[in-house]
Amino acid sequence: MKKLAVGYALSASFCTFSYSIKEMKNLVDMGCDVIPSMSMNASTKDTRFGTAESFITEVEKITGKKIIRTIEEAEPVGPKKMCDVLVVAPCTGNTLGKIANAITDTPVTMAVKSHLRIQRPVLLAIATNDGLGASAVNLGKLLNTKNVYFVPMSQDDCIKKPNSLVSDFTLIPKCTELAFEHKQHQPVFI
Repeated sequence: MKKLAVGYALSASFCTFSYSIKEMKNLVDMGCDVIPSMSMNASTKDTRFGTAESFITEVEKITGKKIIRTIEEAEPVGPKKMCDVLVVAPCTGNTLGKIANAITDTPVTMAVKSHLRIQRPVLLAIATNDGLGASAVNLGKLLNTKNVYFVPMSQDDCIKKPNSLVSDFTLIPKCTELAFEHKQHQPVFI
């Protein structure tokens, strides 16, 4: 995976940021050139999981690059062929729905749209409380979309949150390699 250019986008599932950022660092350590981006909410909201500024500082230190934080900055991702593969981790239900329905109103969704238009692979690491509820239709739509791949996912608490899905973030490096080869990791649901 050395020299693979990996776009790495974070949407606002703040409770999974620590897992996602760990795997981003693993990609860098493996020799990938990681180009970070964040949705507006991910880059501006402070939560009980940390401040926006602390996450920005950590991501920029790991990658050695400024984070793409605006729609205008994300638009050239495709035309300039900036990435070999684009990872969205975490991919919230909101972002999932926007991608499934071609809504490009965040830096993350613009990067995805721009990257898909040049027929390059996008890898989604789901983290949503309604993956088996209202977001299931969008998940189904994207499971059948060319050049979109998924990090295997499961219910994270089937008793208290029966509709919730979360990907196994530890599989991001392997799934990134597979997505680059236009292959889906199996099984998708674990």
